[in-house]
Amino acid sequence: MVDVGDDHKHEEEEDVGRRRTHHFVLVHGVGHGAWCWYKVRTLLQAAGHSVTCVDLSSAGIDASDANALSSFDAYDQPLITHLLSTLPADQKVVLVGHSAGGLSLTHAIHALGAAKVSLAVFVCATMLRSGFWTPQDTQDGAPDLDQEVELVFGEGPENAPTSVRFKPEFQRQLFYNESPEEDAVLASMLLKPVPVRALQSARFDNGEGIDVDAVSRVYVKTTKDRVLTLEQQENMIKRWPPCEVMTLETDHSPFFSAPNHLVSLLLKASSSDYCH
Repeated sequence: MVDVGDDHKHEEEEDVGRRRTHHFVLVHGVGHGAWCWYKVRTLLQAAGHSVTCVDLSSAGIDASDANALSSFDAYDQPLITHLLSTLPADQKVVLVGHSAGGLSLTHAIHALGAAKVSLAVFVCATMLRSGFWTPQDTQDGAPDLDQEVELVFGEGPENAPTSVRFKPEFQRQLFYNESPEEDAVLASMLLKPVPVRALQSARFDNGEGIDVDAVSRVYVKTTKDRVLTLEQQENMIKRWPPCEVMTLETDHSPFFSAPNHLVSLLLKASSSDYCH
């Protein structure tokens, strides 16, 4: 467990992470976008690293309609097709995924493996080896938020919901219960509908010659999380053990509530002599 009040320890962790420079690719969770990483991006860049923050389809400034997305491949296209698949042959990235962004990390691991992904860091994120195949996968990896969301029936009420919206009155207490008020207000202005059909279809098969366990993984638990409960996080860790588990005493949004501490862990995890 990380003592978030130990400044000296964080300085040591930051020194470890500065031994090499990396290309960090930050992947948001549901409803959010690249914008949610603004504090983390600033700190990583100040430490000398390259940072790319991705807007997945229908998120952030991406103009796709969430109600029109029915496959996870389409949702993940900005990450897999437009970014990772276009990198130079000798370039690898450190993937960092928040919440449902963990599904995108797993997708990248299955699709591209260690050839492109040097490390995957799951920040209070869904970490299922092959996505949603079984009821247990859903129980462990999907938040139970039936009362906190509004269903959108983009293809008519006789069909399944096409997206969901987080009800404004629940956003603060769900996502940002330990975060600064100004960040919660910013998020309330920027959250977008979630392409629920695309997320529910997240099931992955290995690419040809891909060993998904060849990619090192780190999990960052958040103990005050009201979206993905600590029990869910620990169940996923037991079922697909990462090489390291780190802990933050924060809400579901440590990029707002504890950005310096989160970056310290990212730098430690990505150091050349750690988790490899």
